[in-house]
Amino acid sequence: MSGRGFIPPDFHYTLQQAQSQNSKATQMQLVLHAGAHFTEEDRLLRCLLRNAQEFSNRGVTVPGPGKYRTLLKETVAALQDAPPAPDARDVLFDLILEEENADRVILSQMFLFGAPRACVRNGVIYESAPERVAQLAALFEHDEFELFLALRNPATLLPALFQQAPQEDMDSFLRGANPLDIKWSDTLTAIRAAAPTVKIIVWCFEDMPMIWSEIMREMAGLDHGQPIIGAFDLLYDIMSKEGAERFDAYIKDHPDLTEIQIRRVIAAFLDKFAVEDAIEEELDAPGWIDSDIDAMTEIYE
Repeated sequence: MSGRGFIPPDFHYTLQQAQSQNSKATQMQLVLHAGAHFTEEDRLLRCLLRNAQEFSNRGVTVPGPGKYRTLLKETVAALQDAPPAPDARDVLFDLILEEENADRVILSQMFLFGAPRACVRNGVIYESAPERVAQLAALFEHDEFELFLALRNPATLLPALFQQAPQEDMDSFLRGANPLDIKWSDTLTAIRAAAPTVKIIVWCFEDMPMIWSEIMREMAGLDHGQPIIGAFDLLYDIMSKEGAERFDAYIKDHPDLTEIQIRRVIAAFLDKFAVEDAIEEELDAPGWIDSDIDAMTEIYE
């Protein structure tokens, strides 16, 4: 794993074939969606895949996760021991894209920075993220690399992560860290310092019903107004059937609304037609009191 650098074992059988082709050697726009956990990450990928054909017509490919998740995991693990070989990037794209030509590739790997039970270390969410993003930035140094990451209020994220952990109490899960000190800004600042050339796009999980289609357009590099299949899927989950039908009719009658105007329309409809049980969340955070949750939320906001 030293010497000439890293090429994952699975890459070798296609190396000669990849070197005989130059279709994947051009600069790519690489979009990497890395979660966070419990932010509708799987649903976002499924919705992207529903739009894959239309995206493909515009030079954007959304490979099925089976094509790359294991490879990406092995790549990230191996890059911790050796730098990438000069041809590793081309071979990786060759395996992911096969014979498909594209200018922009969207990949989604929610476990890139660790499993839920191991996401918080030393009071930091995704402590490994800066190193791993920097390693991938080196691998894709000649490409346009964009990292997409949903943020979620630690007051609700940490309890969700805790439910997947083996520890019996929250203090043990956080290894004694003060939950008030766990901030997304620390994670993002560290990623920026480690990989200054990577474009980072973040949004709030709590806003996703209002910006669902915007997220997908941004990931696909599409202009405002381009149609998206499932553009309001999350919104319909928290709105009554009557509200959804009226909202659909309103949007169809006003096709020229800007994204900001659409958000205002959504807010107005939610104010009247939101399903309370769908927007309220039960917290299971042993040892926390309401003032802790309120303080964490204020810091997050």
